[in-house]
Amino acid sequence: MSTQYRQHRFASPPGSTDILLIRHGESAPADPSRPFDLVDGHGDPPLHSVGVAQAKQVAVRLQDESIDAIYVSNLQRTRQTAEPLCRLLNLEAVEIADLREVNLGEYEGGVYREKVAQNDPILKLAIGEDRWEIIPGAETTKGFERRLTNSIKTIAQRHPDQLVAAFVHGAVIGQIVSTATGARPMAFLGADNGSITHVVVTKRRVHVRRFNDTSHLMTNYLSRYSE
Repeated sequence: MSTQYRQHRFASPPGSTDILLIRHGESAPADPSRPFDLVDGHGDPPLHSVGVAQAKQVAVRLQDESIDAIYVSNLQRTRQTAEPLCRLLNLEAVEIADLREVNLGEYEGGVYREKVAQNDPILKLAIGEDRWEIIPGAETTKGFERRLTNSIKTIAQRHPDQLVAAFVHGAVIGQIVSTATGARPMAFLGADNGSITHVVVTKRRVHVRRFNDTSHLMTNYLSRYSE
């Protein structure tokens, strides 16, 4: 009988770290008359009731995974999204401030959402050219990429051969995946609230295994919280 070779199946390399990047649940709506409070210059809204429901669904989805650690940014919407999973797994969330969202300068505090609705030309140009710094006072795309690369490296160094959940932000996920794949900086902008993206971090590279998984978010369940 001739030798047969089955297709190769991916396995995380020895010493690597599996990181589940979870976007926070939907946050409170922006009201131009009441700007969001700022934390280190970043808008810091709490979760909307829909976001609270999404957080519960994330926890149910991940409760049977062998998660060794949970990380959050210094913005409350990530910690609030992580709380249901922390309770189920009896883990305490560890904060890495540099996992926070990109700083939008003059468009912080909820202004960004208003500019999106207005089809703002400056915002269109920034996204079209993949340069956040076109927004007045905003963080540079390169600086944003650099702090996220360092943050992911820090997590990987702390957790070789382990699985970690990191509750982060939409642009954070997009930048990490873009850096890993060599895509344009904003090519993966727009991961859904409560979605799961899976990366495997080795000493030499970041492997993207899954992007924007929302199969655990049930529309009927969430609709009960949409009032």
